[in-house]
Formats: sequence, C-alpha cells, structure tokens
Amino acid sequence: MNTTIGVTLNVIASFLFAAMFAYTSLLTNLDGEEIFGWRMLLTFPCLTLFIITRGYWGQVVKIYHRLTKSIIFIVTRLFSAAMLSFQLWLFVWAPGNGHGLSVSLGYFIMPLTMVLIGKIAFQDRMTGYQKVACFFAFLGILYQIGFSESLAWPTLAVGLGYPVYFWLRRKTDTNNIGSLWVDMVLSLPISVIFIFAGGEITSDIWVNIDTLWLVIGLGVLSASALTFQALSGPHLNLTLFGLLVYVEPALLLLVALILGEEIKASEWPTYLAIWFSVFLLIVEGINSLCVNHKFRKKLHTSRY
Repeated sequence: MNTTIGVTLNVIASFLFAAMFAYTSLLTNLDGEEIFGWRMLLTFPCLTLFIITRGYWGQVVKIYHRLTKSIIFIVTRLFSAAMLSFQLWLFVWAPGNGHGLSVSLGYFIMPLTMVLIGKIAFQDRMTGYQKVACFFAFLGILYQIGFSESLAWPTLAVGLGYPVYFWLRRKTDTNNIGSLWVDMVLSLPISVIFIFAGGEITSDIWVNIDTLWLVIGLGVLSASALTFQALSGPHLNLTLFGLLVYVEPALLLLVALILGEEIKASEWPTYLAIWFSVFLLIVEGINSLCVNHKFRKKLHTSRY
C-alpha cells in the first residue's frame, strides 16, 4: 500500500469527475438523456478492460451464477441498475439545467446519510463526531424545509438515493467493481435507446462531427475518472478514503458557481450547517489517521 500514490490517484479522479461535470455544459446540442447514453456506452468498454486486466472478472462470474439461481436476486440487480442509471443521468443533466449546486449539496449530505443507514440497517457504531455531525446536518435540512418547505429534488435524489444504492449492494453482498459492471450491462439497452432517440449525432455523423468529438471527450473523461478512482482504492485505508470523499463535492460546488449558479441568502444556513458537519467528519478522520500513525510508529519502535 502506497498512501501517496493512492491520495494522488483519488484526487486526480475527483478533478476529472468535476471536469466532466463542467464539460457537459459544452454539449448544448444534446439533452441529458443522450449525454447519459453516450457516457455509459463509451465508459463500458474501458471498465470491462480494467476488470479483465486487474483480475476482477471472477466477481462478475460469481454474480452471474447467483442470477441463474434466484429470481429475487435478479430483481435486486435490476433495481440496482436503475438507481445507478438515474444517478449517472442526474450527474450529467444537472449542470446544464441550473441544478449543479443542488447536486453538489446532495453529495455533501450523502456520507452523513450513509452513517445513519449504517447505524439503522447494519447496527454500525456511531462515534461522537458522527453523532454531532448528523445533528448539525439535520438542523440544516430542517431549516431549509421550514424556510422553503422543501429541499431541491436533486439534493434529495443524491443525498438519499445513493446511500440506498450502496445499502442494497452491501445487503446483497455485491459491494464490488464486478457489481458495477453488471449494473452497467443492464443499463446499456436504455443507454442505446436514449442515443438513438436523441439522434443528434447518429442522424448525420458528418454534419455533427464537432459534437461527436465532444462526446468522445466525455467518454475519455468518464473512463479516466473511473479508472483513477478504482486504482486508488488498494492504496487507501477506509479512513483516508472516507476523507477524500469530500474532495469531489467541493469541486462540484466550485464548478456550479463558475457556471453562474448562486447560493441564495436563505440557503446559507443550510450550507453552513452541512459544511460544519463535513468539517467534523474530516477532523475525526484526521484524528484517526494520527492515532493509527502513532500506534504503528510505537509498534515499530518496540520491535527494536
């Protein structure tokens, strides 16, 4: 495990995801469904190559055998694929439709929601930091609901939807990259339908050559981000990986602001409360890293 390499790869992945978030605003000729379709179609071969070359194909085979033996498992895979497809569509749709900030806020809320789901569904132990963080996040959300009587639906879709997706993966023992590949396979038919239904590129490839190059660029960004993120995993412990989760929503927030969105005065209390919650989790993570480092150093010294 090389922590420096892991952090570098993960941060690069976050920058690439943020770049893709901004990049979709260039695809003005395509609607969100068509952008999603092309992203899935161009990313899938790269993910397949990565899984085969890195020796993860056994995970896919294991899931296939389970699919042949259980109707219920088939239903869970279809539901999982549908949830993933919706999240990936929302990611490329939001920036060009004025919901970049809402999505970034959802990504800030997501880890906090996952802490609660872990506590409720799997009886995971919550630390003091996590309890206080969830309390402040709850206050921020409660304020927003009380002031505007609602949260933006993309915020709820990401903040609640993604944790449910990860809960299902853990519950069905499919929390691995092989499961991601299966979800993408099941999503490919709808992706192809979206591409041909939009028809912006397929109708006349020569007239739309500039858009075609932009779409290819989208595929390169998506595949590169996924690859860097996957490569970083083996070099990071769970605590450090959890800290790096917050790099991406911070960058998404910056992209949304650059694209012209604004945080309204009435929304600042919600953002500040959630950012404070995130800050507490970061402090907890740094504290955990320091404790582990001191323990390893003490253990190393005691050997000599």
